[in-house]
Order: sequence, then structure tokens, then C-alpha cells
Amino acid sequence: MTNDLRFEFVADKDERRITVIREFDADRQLVWDCHTKSELLDQWFAPKPLTTQTKHMDFREGGYWHYAMITPDNEKYWNRLDYKTIDPIDGYTAQDGFCDETGAVNPDLPGSHWDGTFADEKKRTLVTTVVQYASADSLQAAIDMGLKDGLASTLERLDELLLVLQEA
Repeated sequence: MTNDLRFEFVADKDERRITVIREFDADRQLVWDCHTKSELLDQWFAPKPLTTQTKHMDFREGGYWHYAMITPDNEKYWNRLDYKTIDPIDGYTAQDGFCDETGAVNPDLPGSHWDGTFADEKKRTLVTTVVQYASADSLQAAIDMGLKDGLASTLERLDELLLVLQEA
């Protein structure tokens, strides 16, 4: 794995958004698949030492992904990502929120709107995700919950998975 992969995390409190730019050493179709297929998401979409388990996945406009991030003590943190628009291998938009085991979103925790784009960058793939929050307080709550470090750890897991998948 190369350690020169671009990673930018920019919080704009005035605009209530976080922009994450991350480069991956893999082709765009493979990176897309890792973001859109539950059997692949379950292998990387959580910061270490947590794991991810999908309860429901329907990757289509109007569909959603309902999953838990699980601690080593088996404590589950449920999340739901509702897909709004999908442009295959180029991008998607979705509404993200913390929820319970049934998928009911908790309005007291910070939800956000995601706009993810996937682009070729030489022999790599550049993923840009703009995360829009309803308020500056919600954005700050996500930052206070450790979003930047958690995301960095999560994306490193994707690097590891991509390496394994490319060797297979």
C-alpha cells in the first residue's frame, strides 16, 4: 500500500459542511463496488477496532442501507443511509442518520446529506464526499464525536481491502 494517497478533511462551519477528498490506488469500478455492495462495505466501513454488519441493503434510488457498527464488546451503533440519486460509478447522494435496530432515525443525533463523486485520477480513483449538516451545531457534534480520525481509520481499511481484492 502506498502512503502518498491524498486525504483532505475540510470543515466549513459557515456553510455547515465537511468536504472529504480521498484518493485510492485502485480503478474507479472497484472503488465504486466497495462503496455500494454490502458484502464489501461490511469488510471496511468502520474505524478500527469496530466492525460493520449490514441488516438491509437496497442500493437504488429510494432504497437504503441499514447497518450497525459493532464494538469488540458487541455494542451496536445503528445507522441508516437513504439513497436519493445514483449515477453509476460517477456518484450518488444520500441522507445519513443514526437510527435504532428497526431503522427508525433518531432526530436528536446529527444527520447529514451526502454527495459523493468518483473520478479517475491518473491510475487511481478520487472520491469527493460533501457532507451537509442542517446546522453548525450538528456539524460540530459530528466533529466532537471523532469524525475526522474515525474516517481516516475507516478509509485506511478500504485501502487494505482494495489491495487484497486487486491481488485476488
